Amino acid sequence: MQIATWNVNSLKVRLPHVLDWLQTTGCDVLGLQELKLDNDANAKLVEEFKNIGYQFVYNGQKTYNGVAFISKHPIEDITLDIPGYDDIQKRVIAATVNGVRVICTYFVNGESIGSEKYQYKLEWLSKLHGYVSSQLQSHKRLILLGDYNIAPEPRDTYDPAIWEGQVLCSEPEREAFQKLIALGLIDSFRHFNQEDRQYTWWDYRNLAFRRKQGLRIDHLLVTPDIINVASSCVVDTAPRKLERPSDHAPVVITLNI
Repeated sequence: MQIATWNVNSLKVRLPHVLDWLQTTGCDVLGLQELKLDNDANAKLVEEFKNIGYQFVYNGQKTYNGVAFISKHPIEDITLDIPGYDDIQKRVIAATVNGVRVICTYFVNGESIGSEKYQYKLEWLSKLHGYVSSQLQSHKRLILLGDYNIAPEPRDTYDPAIWEGQVLCSEPEREAFQKLIALGLIDSFRHFNQEDRQYTWWDYRNLAFRRKQGLRIDHLLVTPDIINVASSCVVDTAPRKLERPSDHAPVVITLNI
């Protein structure tokens, strides 16, 4: 069973890429971020995915944000947003697939250190931490996946001298990431791959992808019960080479279940 995360940076634009990728890879469950479509627009895509054997559920928002699951298997116990947190931005959807609790998240970017958006990011991270902690009480097989907008370590940036202390790499953001780890979660990519220069996002400008100037900001944090049945976690850079690609690449974990 394969479970993946992919920030598609507009599902309307990238729909052909997503459909082709699913049919090529056979991925079982795909969590999407940055749909940039409201729920009415997303509803019109249900048949597109049904035609290739997938169910599509979503938490949409026009122009910005939006998250979804695409799955070969029944999607059960769906929850939208962070319960108890009054947030108009659509950044979270959770569901259970084949006994695995999957939380798909689009973390706040934060814009710049000290900005209102950065303060919102820190508040949002705190609320997410509480939500994940509560979910772990009842789900031993859990995956927290998505575009985290956090590069956890200096080696997760192409040039630490440029990025250290900046948004995505600031100490409070990285501390929030480590607090999620401290809940008992494991960075599944780093469990299998310790090499440097492994990225999931590349700016559209300055030939960043060709020059391997990226950041690793898309993650799948998993419980021990998941890592015990995992055989790999990889970044699939093939979609980033397509015409009009997302600036992110899918990250895929393979489970022996």
